[in-house]
Amino acid sequence: MTKRPINKATENSKDFYRLSIQISLNGLSFCILDTMQQGVVAYEHVTFPKELTPYQTLKELQSLLEEHKIVKTEFSEVVVIHRNNLFSLVPKVLFDVDELANYLKFNAKILANDHIAYDGMEGYDVVNVYVPFMNINNYLYELFGEFTYKHHGTVLVQSLLNEHGGAKEPIVYAHIFEKELDIAVITHKKLLLFNNFAYDTQEDFLYYLLFTLEQLQLDADTVTLRLLGDIDEDNAIYRLCYEYVKHISIFVPTTNPFPGPNEESETIDFTVLNAL
Repeated sequence: MTKRPINKATENSKDFYRLSIQISLNGLSFCILDTMQQGVVAYEHVTFPKELTPYQTLKELQSLLEEHKIVKTEFSEVVVIHRNNLFSLVPKVLFDVDELANYLKFNAKILANDHIAYDGMEGYDVVNVYVPFMNINNYLYELFGEFTYKHHGTVLVQSLLNEHGGAKEPIVYAHIFEKELDIAVITHKKLLLFNNFAYDTQEDFLYYLLFTLEQLQLDADTVTLRLLGDIDEDNAIYRLCYEYVKHISIFVPTTNPFPGPNEESETIDFTVLNAL
C-alpha cells in the first residue's frame, strides 16, 4: 500500500530522494526516502499468488514502477535488494574472489552462466556470496544508470548485528517474509548462523526453528527468540512458537531514523528500509 504519492512537481527531487527495491520471486517491495525531511514518502509491497520465474518477475516489476511513475522520477541513490536462497556466507579470512562458484555449489543449484556477486559487511569479518537476478539488474541499469545492489541476507544480518548490542548470550532472530524464514543467531556482536528456509505450514516453521536450535545446542527453555517481519503476537506462528520457546518477543529496532506517516497501521519491510 502506498503511503503518500511522490510530488512529481519538485524540480530538485533527484537531489534528496532515495529508492530501495526488493526483488523476490514471491513478491516485490519498494521504499522511497526523502532525505531532506528524513521520512518515508512512499512504500508498496506486492505479493504474487505463486512463485514466478525471473522473467515474469521482471514484467511485474516493470508494471509496478510504471504504475507509480517511478520510471519518470530521478533519485540521488538507488539500492536493489535481491531476495533468494542462492547464497553462502564465507568468513573473510577464507574468502577468495576466484572461488565464488565453489562457495555456492554445495548449498545452491547454480548454472554455468550464472553471474555470481558478493557483498562485504562493513565492520564484520564475513562475506556474502550470492546469485543476483541479472535480467532485473540490466533493466534497472537502463532505467536509472549506476546503482547499488545487495543480497537481502547482507542487509538483514548487518542491520541485526548493528542493533544487537553487547549481549553475551545467543539471541535467535527469526525474520518472516512471504512464506520464507530467515534465521540469524548472534552472540556478543558475532554471527553464529544465518540461513533461509521456505515453509508452507506453521509446523514447518517450527521444525526449522527447533532444528536450528538443536544444531547449535541451544536450549529452547532458556534461549531468547525475537521475531520480526510479517508477524505479531496474535499470529498463529507466534502462539505456536511460544509453546516451545518461552523467551519470545517481537523485535522492535531501538532506533527508527526514517519515520513515515501512519506507521502504527503500516509496517515497512525491515530489509527494504534498512537498505537506505
